[in-house]
Amino acid sequence: MFFTEDLQTSRRDEMFDITRKIASIVAREGIQSGLAVVYCPHTTAGITIQENADPDVKHDILMRLNEVYPWEHPKYRHAEGNTASHLKALTTGTSQTVIINGGKLVLGTWQSIYFCEFDGPRSRQYHVKLIED
Repeated sequence: MFFTEDLQTSRRDEMFDITRKIASIVAREGIQSGLAVVYCPHTTAGITIQENADPDVKHDILMRLNEVYPWEHPKYRHAEGNTASHLKALTTGTSQTVIINGGKLVLGTWQSIYFCEFDGPRSRQYHVKLIED
């Protein structure tokens, strides 16, 4: 089963918790056991699993990524001017795989699945592939 979800971003750098959306797809499809693969088809955005309890974690992650990969750098050569967003996406990765057991995503107490925007605002998509045991 394959699903495409749309997402509208509003800032250059932001992280969207998409866990509930993915969990609702799993529930709607009645998957009891298997895998959920979440994939980002963009080169300037990514998918990660990170803490969901303290919003300062998202702030700190984005702050540190901006320090490591500044938007402006005299040695960047990419003509479009968004090298930093490509590097941030490279760091987070394009996908995450989550186990489904008992009809639920198997995540740690403080874990959520995030779509990470690094070149917004944009209209984005992410894909969810459910693989049933």
